[in-house]
Amino acid sequence: MKLSVISEQDARQLSCLKSIPAPALILILAWLMFLPACSDNGAKGSGAPPAMSMTVPVTVAGATQQTVPVEVRVIGNVEAYSTVTVRSQIDGEVDRVYFQEGRDVNAGDLLFTVDSRPYQARLKQAEATLARDIAQARNAQAQAERSTQLFQAGIVSKDQYDQFQTNADALEASVRADRAAVESAKVDLGYCTVRSPIAGRSGNLMVHPGNVVKANDTSLVVINQIAPVYVDFSVPEQHLADIKKYQTRGKLRVRAMIPQDERHPAEGALTFVNNTVDPATGTILLKGTFANPDRRLWPGQFVNVVLTLTSRPKLVVVPNQAVQAGQTGQYVFKVKPDLTVAIAPVVPGATVGGLTVIEKGLEPGEKVVTDGQLMLFPGAKVQVKNQ
Repeated sequence: MKLSVISEQDARQLSCLKSIPAPALILILAWLMFLPACSDNGAKGSGAPPAMSMTVPVTVAGATQQTVPVEVRVIGNVEAYSTVTVRSQIDGEVDRVYFQEGRDVNAGDLLFTVDSRPYQARLKQAEATLARDIAQARNAQAQAERSTQLFQAGIVSKDQYDQFQTNADALEASVRADRAAVESAKVDLGYCTVRSPIAGRSGNLMVHPGNVVKANDTSLVVINQIAPVYVDFSVPEQHLADIKKYQTRGKLRVRAMIPQDERHPAEGALTFVNNTVDPATGTILLKGTFANPDRRLWPGQFVNVVLTLTSRPKLVVVPNQAVQAGQTGQYVFKVKPDLTVAIAPVVPGATVGGLTVIEKGLEPGEKVVTDGQLMLFPGAKVQVKNQ
């Protein structure tokens, strides 16, 4: 059996290959295997250049220093600032609808009228009963006053005197009850007109003229207040300490982005932190309040929420595509002044707006490769396309 002996130089070259990323290593080996075939078919001295002498075209970018916001990104849900289900407070037939469903209404706007004729009749009956009892009470009071004089003169007995006084007091109580009945009839008559308690957007019309409604049973329409509006979102509980710390310094900024239009986020502020962490999910509910003057946020809509806690100045950032993942961790290809590249292990941080924060491994001003990494290896010669 024939044994192969590896020279010291070959051993050094093999150890150097360990630092080359796997995709580039595969391409180099394929290129080396291809070279003998080319040299056999061609004339002597006309073989292709070695792989290590290739110049790889790349795109580069400089590492810069920026002030980077510390953010929490989650998915949220738009909630109406207030929701009112309008119901009838009396029984009766819907007489007329005064608004168009799906349109804005103002607080105090007339929405419905219920047939008021039965309640007008009850009011007149209560007023007539009050007038009758007032007349009887006046007569009873006059009799009580005369009986007092006659009792003092010894003309009537104590029993007769007490009877006149009791009759006067009873009729006075009847008058007070009649006055309350009149007020109650007026209230019921007022309920025949249904007005909007808030300003907002009306929903689906649930009754129409001619429908019979029952007191506190039939829903007429739902009104949502959407200017301002809430955005509900939940964050992992590990962010709670930072949220409480930075909230003491002022209101925290919240942005809500519609998935199809993330370039124009709605601006709001954090106004609610729930008083408990959900033990089932390990998250805590938060709410942001948005003025929503253009009505872009709609109740029930899902949005991407960005909660900004604070800002960190003078952080080193590079484009996201510059950071590569290897077997030993993440790295970038750093371009040297002689236009060769070296692998620089980095510790990436947060990603904001297409940029990745480099916590460790790069200095401001250093050049990194953002496109063309597939053909690169330590010491490879590069040609900068975006020079």
